Amino acid sequence: MANVVVVGTQWGDEGKGKIVDWLSARAEIIIRFQGGHNAGHTLVIDGTTYKLSLLPSGILRENKLSVIGNGVVLDPWALVAELKKLRLQGAHISNKNLVIADNAPLILPLHQDLDQLRELALGSAKIGTTGRGIGPAYEDKVGRRAIRLSDLADEQTLDDRLERLLTHHNALRHGLGASKINKIELKVKLIEVSKEVLPFAGPVWKILNEKNKLGSRLLFEGAQGSLLDVDFGTYPFVTSSSTISGMASVGSGVAPSAINFVLGIVKAYTTRVGEGPFPSELHDEISDHLANVGHEKGTVTGRDRRCGWFDAVLVRQTCTISGVNGIALTKLDVLDGLKDIKICKGYKLGKHQLDYLPPAAALQKKVEPIYETLEGWNKSTVGARSWVDLPSNAVKYVRRIEELVGCTVALVSTSPERDDTILVKDPFEN
Repeated sequence: MANVVVVGTQWGDEGKGKIVDWLSARAEIIIRFQGGHNAGHTLVIDGTTYKLSLLPSGILRENKLSVIGNGVVLDPWALVAELKKLRLQGAHISNKNLVIADNAPLILPLHQDLDQLRELALGSAKIGTTGRGIGPAYEDKVGRRAIRLSDLADEQTLDDRLERLLTHHNALRHGLGASKINKIELKVKLIEVSKEVLPFAGPVWKILNEKNKLGSRLLFEGAQGSLLDVDFGTYPFVTSSSTISGMASVGSGVAPSAINFVLGIVKAYTTRVGEGPFPSELHDEISDHLANVGHEKGTVTGRDRRCGWFDAVLVRQTCTISGVNGIALTKLDVLDGLKDIKICKGYKLGKHQLDYLPPAAALQKKVEPIYETLEGWNKSTVGARSWVDLPSNAVKYVRRIEELVGCTVALVSTSPERDDTILVKDPFEN
């Protein structure tokens, strides 16, 4: 028996949703531990497409418990909307298969306002935020003025929390030329939505630790990617939470010793949404091919993803920081038909060569990729479910990624469909 953490090792959009959904057949409990309703996971099950932004990918599995941990910032209205959408698609969701940490901080409309006001004020220096209020909500959490889910159960507590929160936000809004927040109106909205979200509240840390003692398999689902980590990502073009594997413990209340395997999700090429450095980015017919064949649009934002060759330097770096035990390689099929395929194996910075991305923003802009070229393949890999189904050059490509990253491949995904997956090592078999 083993507990598994799934993390993205690039800038997100690696295909975590499908992998987590596929792995969830082997788990009893699936846990979101950071981020907000910007996760953007797309699942294709029996030809039907499901888009998740907040709920764990295992929510579509029967007889599984889905958990939103305390490390997630929760937009209660977004939760209600997502539940409604999935139920219309036939999903059965109740407090029997979904629990939300009672100490999870909330995203309020004022957080979204502030997110958008700031981005507008930054002009050309914008970060590329989704504008969903996630960053400001995390700020209020560490500033000790957040409203948490459990606060909705007591009107006096809610009143006190709102007073403290609005003292801060109304001052900010005044400086940005926005009108004050009406406390009474916001309180009414919160009390109204509390009726729909409080039934899901519970002591997640206690539930998970009890389940772990009983031998239940826990699957921790990361959001975004490691290169968007607030400490180790391409700062300041990052998200506001920690996206590496260590956050799974902090964001759920389960001790680090309970985690047995870290699975890093790796796209067979590289994409990024929003602003920030991207050493292997392309602006040619290859990037057009990757964007078109890979359907590279953000699940949450709908924005076009920037595309480029696989960057082994970055993935090696993120796998090291997260202690990745094995990687799941996704979207290999998008490379079908390319004559030559390049891999970035190092950087050139002036007269120097680097085997890592430096943290200084000015240097990140200046690094130049050092490529090696591999021969492509003409045979389709779509739907392959074993190594023998892959062209020899595709296998060589996978093996070279293993060598450069320093981590073995545990899974290979060859289409968005749930079962089009090559299993090399089951992460749950410790």
